[in-house]
Amino acid sequence: MTAIPLSFLDLAPVPEGQTTAQGVAYTVDMAQKAEAIGMNRFWMAEHHNMPGIASAATSVLLSHIGAKTNKIRIGSGGVMLPNHAPLVIAEQFGTLQALYGDRIDLGLGRAPGTDGATFRALRRQMQDADRFPQDVQELLFFLGKDSDNSPVQAFPGAHSNVPIWILGSSLFGATLAAKLGLPYSFASHFAPRMMTQAIATYRENFEPSQYLDKPYVMLAANMLLADEDATARYHFTSAQQSFVRLRRGGRGQVPAPVESMDSIWSAPEQAMVEDALAISFVGSVSSTRPLLEHFLEEHKPDELMVTANVYDQQARLRSLELIPELGVFNLKP
Repeated sequence: MTAIPLSFLDLAPVPEGQTTAQGVAYTVDMAQKAEAIGMNRFWMAEHHNMPGIASAATSVLLSHIGAKTNKIRIGSGGVMLPNHAPLVIAEQFGTLQALYGDRIDLGLGRAPGTDGATFRALRRQMQDADRFPQDVQELLFFLGKDSDNSPVQAFPGAHSNVPIWILGSSLFGATLAAKLGLPYSFASHFAPRMMTQAIATYRENFEPSQYLDKPYVMLAANMLLADEDATARYHFTSAQQSFVRLRRGGRGQVPAPVESMDSIWSAPEQAMVEDALAISFVGSVSSTRPLLEHFLEEHKPDELMVTANVYDQQARLRSLELIPELGVFNLKP
C-alpha cells in the first residue's frame, strides 16, 4: 500500500468552562504539532452560532495559524460560500496568500454551516445555496489571471491562483468538482453514507482542467489515538455527546468525557451517532492500524484528513504524537 499524505481538520473547539481565547491557543498548539510530525495541511471550518467552536471568522484565525507555523499548508475546510460574496472571499484568501505564499488552500462548502435564524442574521437567504456553482466559478475568476480587463477585480486576490477545493457530503459536490476539474474532499467524518458513490461519481466524471489533470480525492475521518484502547474510547465520548446535543437542537461548549454513554443517549440516538461517526479510528496504534489499512486499501483516497474535536487538549496532542507509529502515511517532518 502506497503511503499517502495526512492532514488535520480543526474547529478550534472550546472545552466546557474555558474561553474562546483558550480554544484558539489550543488550536495553535495543534497546528504546530501537526507541522512537527509532518502533516500536509491544517484546515479550519466555518460554523456560526456555536459556543463550542471558535473558527467562525475562518480567514482571521487562519492568518493567526499562519503566523504561528512555518511550512504546513493552511486553509478552509471549508468556507461556506453561500454566506459570502465571492469577491470578499477572493480578497480574504488573496490576502492570506500575500502573507503566507503558496501555503494557502480554499475549500468551499455549499451548506450554510448554521441554522436558518443565523443565516438570516448573516443577511443571506437559503436559496443563495442554489447559486453555488456560479459563485465557485466567479471565485475562480477573481483568483485567476483573466480578470485584468474586468471592471471589478480582487485586490489582493487576482493572479494569486489560490487552490480551490470542493467539499461535499453528497453527489452534488462530487459532480461539480468533476465538471470543473477541481480536487474534491468528502465529509466522511460526519456524513459517510454516500461516500463510496460520491467518490465513484467524481472519479468517473472528472474532466481535466487548468487546475488539475487527474482526480484528487481527500476523505475525512475521526481519529483519536491513545496508549490504550479504553483511554481513546473514553475521550471520544466528548465527540459523541456533542453529536447527541446537536441532534437535539442544543448548543454548548465541548463536553467533558464520561465513563459511559448509556445514560446520555437513547437507543435511536446511539444508532444515529454511530452511523454519523462510522468513519472513526479510535484506539491504540496496534488496534487502529489494521482498520485504517483496510479503509485506505478499499477506498484508495489520495489523501486523508483527520479530526479530533474532543474536550481534553492533552488527549488531542497525544493522538497526533502517536500518528507516526501507524506507519501508513507519508509524513514530512
